[in-house]
Amino acid sequence: MIKQRTLKNAISATGIGLHTGEKVRLTLRPAPINTGIRFIRTDLSPAVEIPAHHAAVSDTRLATTVGEGNARISTVEHLMAALSGMAIDNLYIDISGPEMPIMDGSSATFVFLLQSAGIEFQRAAKRFLRIKKPVTVKGSALSNDFGQSVEIKPYDGFRVSHTIIYDNAVIKHQQATIDFSETDFTKSVSRARTFGLMQEFEQLREMNLAKGGSLDNAIVVDEYRILNPDGLRHEDEFVRHKILDAIGDLYLLGYSLIGEFVGFKSGHTENHLLRKALLENTSAWELVTFDDEARVPQAYAGLPNLEIAS
Repeated sequence: MIKQRTLKNAISATGIGLHTGEKVRLTLRPAPINTGIRFIRTDLSPAVEIPAHHAAVSDTRLATTVGEGNARISTVEHLMAALSGMAIDNLYIDISGPEMPIMDGSSATFVFLLQSAGIEFQRAAKRFLRIKKPVTVKGSALSNDFGQSVEIKPYDGFRVSHTIIYDNAVIKHQQATIDFSETDFTKSVSRARTFGLMQEFEQLREMNLAKGGSLDNAIVVDEYRILNPDGLRHEDEFVRHKILDAIGDLYLLGYSLIGEFVGFKSGHTENHLLRKALLENTSAWELVTFDDEARVPQAYAGLPNLEIAS
């Protein structure tokens, strides 16, 4: 069977929050079977545990935030994307502040931490959420409709497509489709960094936000050029980061997905509404496990270190 996965060892790192600018310590720890992904605010007394699940999402402005009572953790999507890409089912995440460290603005550092800690296969079947019917959310469902849409639909694997359109000479119109039957998260998505326009960063700082933002953890563009001295990691890095964000947001469903996501000019709010619509439409999905290697979608059979064993 395809087994659940956690880490072999605990591992820690420090970084700063993109918006708070505060230094935080992050520790990833192994968790028992069927625990799921759980954040723990260790700076609070007593510590507060927050499940990494759709029901815990409390805000989607600028980033995805999860909360329990008055405790919050923001910008969880980059780590969640890494956990999805490495197929981690069970994990405790100790965090010493209200915002995840931004690291280099991508998921690459989190992937490195997971790989360094090692993967532990657990004696329980890994559950997948398989899409049976299409579910769509369009901009008309929002107060700020500018033609955005998100859709999730049946596909025997995991495929993510996204289109962005910016009134900017650098970003312009980008579209990308990543089929994880043909490539893996580490190579194709994990290194894509968050991005923004210079005037947006200036506006956020006037609002006492983006205090930790710099050219070390974001791609910054002005009207005509990329300000980062080293340029881009991918020609289409902007839209690839949107794909990374979508993967992280989708993993708040609690399971690895068998299906296809299509986003058009969308972001965290639309992703949240899509999760909500999907979970409410119980005929559109099912939970499945795999005892037979031949039935595993290629997107997951080809994952690094994925064990198929009895």
